[in-house]
Amino acid sequence: MSDHPVGEWRLRPPRERVHPRAIGWWASQAALIGLPLPLTFAILWLTIPPTRGFFGWATVIALVPAVVYNVVMPAWRYRVHRWETTDTAVYAASGWLWQRWRIVPLSRVQTVDTVRGPLQQMFGLSGVTVTTASAAGAVKINGLDQRVAAGLVERLTRSTEAIPVDAT
Repeated sequence: MSDHPVGEWRLRPPRERVHPRAIGWWASQAALIGLPLPLTFAILWLTIPPTRGFFGWATVIALVPAVVYNVVMPAWRYRVHRWETTDTAVYAASGWLWQRWRIVPLSRVQTVDTVRGPLQQMFGLSGVTVTTASAAGAVKINGLDQRVAAGLVERLTRSTEAIPVDAT
């Protein structure tokens, strides 16, 4: 049985925002995913004269959703993505179309890791992954300033060492 009252962990929006540079990071990811197809069609439109009509329309049809995705998604994700830690839990909200709120009691935390991909490094960002034994999987907090992420990992590691393990 847990030594925490049931009402102590209530689902609520976490208080901390990710770093504003995350918008640029998400936009760069969106561009890398969404722009190769319209660019390919545009190159073919410019280089193969007999098929200009087809590749012109294909460029427009592929470019419009890519541009909308690149403009809408990063700002929307920034509004949704939040995080917070307390003396007893880690709170995280993520997603954009499918939004997810998670609460992880510190007594359930198994590992805390820092993740930095190449694009994140270019923007001076890191992610923190909090792993538990839960079937729901790890909690990921992406888009943090590298110093904030390092401090969070250190703080969570110290906090989880001080809390008895919840075997339930």
